[in-house]
Amino acid sequence: MPENDVVTACVLVIGNEILSGRTQDKNINFLAKGLNDIGVRLQEVRVIPDIKDTIVKTLNECRAAFDYVITTGGIGPTHDDITSECVAEAFGVGMYRDQSVVDLLQSYMKNTPLNEARLRMATFPEGAELVHNPVSAAPGYQIENVFVFAGVPQIMQAMFEGAKNLMIGGAVMMSRSVSVELGEGTIAPGLSDLQDRYPDIDIGSYPAMRQQRFGVSIVMRGTDTDMLDAALVELKDMLTALGGEPKDESLDTPIASPGDDS
Repeated sequence: MPENDVVTACVLVIGNEILSGRTQDKNINFLAKGLNDIGVRLQEVRVIPDIKDTIVKTLNECRAAFDYVITTGGIGPTHDDITSECVAEAFGVGMYRDQSVVDLLQSYMKNTPLNEARLRMATFPEGAELVHNPVSAAPGYQIENVFVFAGVPQIMQAMFEGAKNLMIGGAVMMSRSVSVELGEGTIAPGLSDLQDRYPDIDIGSYPAMRQQRFGVSIVMRGTDTDMLDAALVELKDMLTALGGEPKDESLDTPIASPGDDS
C-alpha cells in the first residue's frame, strides 16, 4: 500500500491492433486525467503486443517499479485475448471460473449460449477481486497492485470509475498554464532560470501554431498552489519583459502541434 506523497502508476496497453495502427488508443488520456484527480501520477505508458512472454515480463517489471499498474485490452473471448492467462503466470497462480459471473453473463446474453469462448470472460487468476462492468457485464479485476481492464473505451472507463476508490492516492498535481506569441528559443533562457528557482514544479513548453501564427504554451505542474501562483507571476513578468502578452490558458484546451492552423 502506497504511503508516500508521490504515488505512481504505469499503464500497459496490450494489443497488436494498437501497434499496427488499425486501432487508435483512446484510454491513455482518460486514465492520465482520472489518476491525477485521485492523487496518482501516471509516469509511464507501454504499448505491447499480444505475446505471452512479453506481457508476463513487462507486467512483472512494472508491478515492481510502480505503485499501481493498469492494463487495458486482451480480456475478451477470442484466441488473442490472453491477458488473464499472462497475469496468472506473472503472479504464479492458477485460474478459476467464477460461477456468479457465469450466471451474470448468461442473464446478460439471455438466449445466446455460453460457449467455451464466452466462458473465458468468467475465468480469472486466483486471488483476483472482481471489478464491476455496468456496460457489458464481463468484469475486470484487481490482483494486488494490478488492475486489469477491457480495452473498449466505454467499458474501460466504467471499470476505472468503479475501481478508483480502491486506489490510495497521494498529493494531487495542480496546473497553471499560459500561452504567448513568442518562440521557444526566445523564452528558453528565462524559462530555464525559472525552473532552477522552482525545482519542485514541473515546467514544460509546447510550441503551437494558431491562425497561422507561431506561439508557445507553458504549463506548470505541482502540488503547492501558493508556489504555483508565485511561479506564475514570475513567468508572466518574464514573458512580458520579452515583448509578449501572456494569456491564461485552460488545460482543457488541446495544444495544437506545429503546422496546425486551428
